[in-house]
Amino acid sequence: MADLTTSEIQGQARARTEWLLVGVALAALLAAPFFFYPIFLMKMLCFALFACAFNLLLGFTGLLSFGHAAFFGGAAYFTAHAVKEWGWTPEAGVLLGVAGAALLGLVMGFFAIRRQGIYFAMITLALSQMFFFFCLQAPFTKGEDGIQGVPRGHLFGFIDLSMPLNMYYFVLGGFLIGVFAIWRIVNSPFGMILKSIRENESRATSLGYSVARYKLAAFVMSAALAGLAGAMKTLVFQFATLTDVTWQMSGEVILMTLLGGIGTMLGPIVGAGLVVALQNYLATSEFPVTVITGAIFMICVLLFRRGIVGEVYARLGRTDSSDAR
Repeated sequence: MADLTTSEIQGQARARTEWLLVGVALAALLAAPFFFYPIFLMKMLCFALFACAFNLLLGFTGLLSFGHAAFFGGAAYFTAHAVKEWGWTPEAGVLLGVAGAALLGLVMGFFAIRRQGIYFAMITLALSQMFFFFCLQAPFTKGEDGIQGVPRGHLFGFIDLSMPLNMYYFVLGGFLIGVFAIWRIVNSPFGMILKSIRENESRATSLGYSVARYKLAAFVMSAALAGLAGAMKTLVFQFATLTDVTWQMSGEVILMTLLGGIGTMLGPIVGAGLVVALQNYLATSEFPVTVITGAIFMICVLLFRRGIVGEVYARLGRTDSSDAR
């Protein structure tokens, strides 16, 4: 009984510590634009959300997709076209981007979940490349030039997003909503079933769960959240190009997630922050960014097989460190 009481006390203390850290992180994010370049911070938040969305599929469902750039870039094109050509408000354009990405996820997921392992990954890559060539040829995407000069507009009709601070807090709000949605999904009964599918799909099937439906639902949710990141990224940089839908973008988000630690909530955020920071600060240097990023990735794979955050969790003896495989 005493051991149980001690465990409960330790659990409560850990929960208080975690919520305290969340509060500190939130305060830091609110104050960050006064100390750092807002565009850099917004790019980091967008890619952090993109990595978290991908991690929902890979880390918590066990499905490796090579086609997530289709959702990220597709939402970017949908939002850019709606805002610039149709004159939609920014919030309506973002919602269209999320809806479009979710629809793409439904179509791609319908075909992809019929296979497992490397076959699933290759199908997502093939479908993503088909969407890339569609974007290359479709008139509304403007081909290789992309959609440029996208206006940020006024949020809810009166908040001017052309002001960097207003735009930053809009992106921060979208990031927090997306991360909270992922946290809520993962810690729900639905999330427990996703983890069981990741660990042993055959056993989940034998327990009576419709594995295909759960995998498709996870795929669509991940696609929609990736679309939210892509839609906000379009408003931040005010353009959408083919770079957003290339297979290299899919590889980049995989790199971010693996660096930070799959199966953890914080890992993709740390991995995305590291990659974006390297790209930003090494862009003007003589060192090729891809070589430096590749070297860091090799070091992490050799020394931190669970990723940076996953390795920290393991060393701290976290009970959920098994998720950060």
